[in-house]
Amino acid sequence: MDLPVNPPLQPMLATSVDAIPDDQGLLFEPKWDGFRCVVFRDGDEVFLQSRSGKPLNRYFPEVEEEMRRILPSRVVVDGELVVAFNDELDFDALGQRIHPAASRVQLLAEQTPATFVGFDLLVLGDRVLLEEPTVARREALLEIPDIHVTPATTDPALAREWFTLFEGAGLDGVMGKLADGPYTPGKRTMIKVKHARTAEAVVAGLRWHKDTEPGTAVGSLLLGLYDDNDVLHHIGVVGSFKAAERRALAAEMAPLITSDDHPWASPQPGQRIPGEINRWRSAQAEYVPLRPERVLEFHYTQTEGEHPVRLRHNGQFARWRPDREPSSCRYDQLDIPARYDVAAVLRGELKPRTS
Repeated sequence: MDLPVNPPLQPMLATSVDAIPDDQGLLFEPKWDGFRCVVFRDGDEVFLQSRSGKPLNRYFPEVEEEMRRILPSRVVVDGELVVAFNDELDFDALGQRIHPAASRVQLLAEQTPATFVGFDLLVLGDRVLLEEPTVARREALLEIPDIHVTPATTDPALAREWFTLFEGAGLDGVMGKLADGPYTPGKRTMIKVKHARTAEAVVAGLRWHKDTEPGTAVGSLLLGLYDDNDVLHHIGVVGSFKAAERRALAAEMAPLITSDDHPWASPQPGQRIPGEINRWRSAQAEYVPLRPERVLEFHYTQTEGEHPVRLRHNGQFARWRPDREPSSCRYDQLDIPARYDVAAVLRGELKPRTS
C-alpha cells in the first residue's frame, strides 16, 4: 500500500469513567459491541486491521468486498465490525467468525455476515485528517455514500438517553471524544461509559476444582495484566463456573499447561504472583501455570491496594476475546477508584488522597 498512513496503525483508545459528563466540548457516540477495525483501501487493495495490528481479511471476506465496493479508492477509516441477529448485536456470533477453516469462514460469512460501522476518517485521498478536529473528520466521513456511520451528538442529555435506550439493541455504553481534538493513535484520549465495569486480562494459570480429580474440572482461571515495564502481574481470578463449564475448560486449557519459562516462575521485585505468602497464608498456594496466550473479558466491581492493584472480589467471566493480543492487557484500562486517607474520612474530610 502507498497511502499517507499505512498499516499497522494503533487506533485511538478510551479510558473508563463512571458517568457521562456535563461537558459541552465532547462529541458522544454509542459504544458498539464488536471488533475494532481500521480499514485501509488503496485501489483494489483492502486491508482490515484489528486493534492489535493483525489482518482480519480472511475472517471477514464479505466486509473486504463491501469496502472495496463502497469506499473511495484511497482512504483510511476507523470503526467497528459487528454482527446483528434479531435486531440486536451478537458478540458470540462475531467471535465464531475467528475460525481456522476457510470453508467454515465462508459459511458463516453467508449465515452471519458482519457489518462495518465507521466512526472516524483518518485519510481521504492524499489528505491526512489526523490533526483535524473530530467534528471535521466526522463531516468528511458523512460525505462518503453508503458507509454505515455511527450516530453522534454534542448534547450530554441526549447521550444519557442513548446510554439507556441503545442497551436494548446490544450496544454497551457511550463513547466521548474531544469535539475539537485530533486523532491520537495508541493514546487513551477518549472516554467510555459502559453498562458494566469490564476489562480484558491474560489467562496465565488455573486452579483445579477442589471437589474433583485434578485435571478434570477448573475451579478458577488466574488473570494477569502487564505494567509499563511489560511485567505480568496477577490481579485476581474468575470462577463460579457451572459443572459442565468446569469440565469443558479443563479440556480447553490442557494444551496450554506449561512448566517452562513462565512469567510467574521467577518473580521480579514488586511483581504480584498468585498465592503469595502473607499474614493469612504461610505457604505459597499452588496453581497450574498456563502459557499466557488466551485473553478473556471479565466483569469486576472494585480494585484495591497500591500499584500493582488487584481485584477486591473475584471477577466474573464475560467472554473470550480472540481479537485481543495478550500484550494489550494492561493496567491503564482498569477503572481504579480514587484513594482515600482513612483518617481523613473519619474526620469527615472526604477528599481523595493526593499521594
